[in-house]
Amino acid sequence: MGAKISLDDSGVRGYAASLGLSGIIDLHVHFMPDNVMRKVWEYFASAGPLIGSTWHVKYRLGEQERIELLAEMGVVRYGALCYPHKASMAQWLNDWSASFAQANPASFQSATFFPESGVESYVRDAIASGAELFKAHLQVGKYDPRDELLDGVWKLLQDTQIPVVIHCGSGPAPGEFTGPGPITEVLDRFPSLTLIIAHMGNPDYEAFLDLAAIYPNVYLDTTMVFTNFTEASSPFPPRLRNQLLTLGDKILLGSDFPNIPYCYANQIEALANLELGETWMRKVLYENAARLMKL
Repeated sequence: MGAKISLDDSGVRGYAASLGLSGIIDLHVHFMPDNVMRKVWEYFASAGPLIGSTWHVKYRLGEQERIELLAEMGVVRYGALCYPHKASMAQWLNDWSASFAQANPASFQSATFFPESGVESYVRDAIASGAELFKAHLQVGKYDPRDELLDGVWKLLQDTQIPVVIHCGSGPAPGEFTGPGPITEVLDRFPSLTLIIAHMGNPDYEAFLDLAAIYPNVYLDTTMVFTNFTEASSPFPPRLRNQLLTLGDKILLGSDFPNIPYCYANQIEALANLELGETWMRKVLYENAARLMKL
């Protein structure tokens, strides 16, 4: 085992350069309308998703400050993800996300959806307007991905091969439709869907690694995984480390910036300290996402 590295945010760009990378791509970043973001922060500041625990959002900064901070750290492209917690929100969020992406070229244009009347139509419109990445959050939205209202959406996303970052794992708190079961049934029906499993499916790491091994277009993002914060409650099993190497082409950097309770650099540091090699790190920090997003 080599010496562990230690990074702060000012060192992220330099670390990427030491790997021969011009920057990093983070597909799991959140930018939302100001009133929505503030409600998310209020949620974390109160009860939050961890009952009996505290979750202090590290980067409660203005939108422009967050954009500039990502650039300073060498995050050259990112997915600016929104998601609805109820009906009649998604189309409005999609319009906002399209405007955000137009004003911020480092951002992939993202979109979202909810099982409701008209969902296939507004997803089709979002794609026509340039959506490159979708976000689905089964825990927050409290919906079943097998809902027949979504059948046309999954078919459309499968046909267009547009990736969907999907929070379907049961961490940090389970929902009625989280865990590997429901989304596996969706994949059985739409086996060519391009899904990016957020948080590597925490805490069901093994089951979601298996899905990535079985389905050709299933990926996993690293969001919050391996950091001290997550290791304290949902440690990644050491016996699965070899699968991280085997699936090295299917693992993508994610961070959850700005809604994390620690420094952004902690995510990069945690990945580096897995000691899976520089080739693996280059794939995770840039190359896999660049290939997936056709850069």
